[in-house]
Amino acid sequence: MPRWLWWAPFALLTLAAAIYVFRLGVIAATITETDVINRYAQEYLRDAGAGASLTDCHARPGTAEPGIWIVVVCAGPDGRRSYHANRFGGLEYRDRPAPSPTAPQT
Repeated sequence: MPRWLWWAPFALLTLAAAIYVFRLGVIAATITETDVINRYAQEYLRDAGAGASLTDCHARPGTAEPGIWIVVVCAGPDGRRSYHANRFGGLEYRDRPAPSPTAPQT
């Protein structure tokens, strides 16, 4: 068996890892705060349903938690929700809706 054939799986694995890391670098370099805020504001509209508006949402830096870049907070008629995003725009976790002070108590 030729020697290059033994190294082919290692070379392919190295190439795949390099492509993946390059892709992550491109995402990190091109994603903006606005992109992340808009993405999770749209998700809030889907989650909250009728009565929700894009203007219910605002964002703050995620400095209190390691790995969290932006926290998008949306406060609508059914309560407050927050979406915690990492540097690549991925959702790390979301908080459950907290009751709004003006929401009717059951």
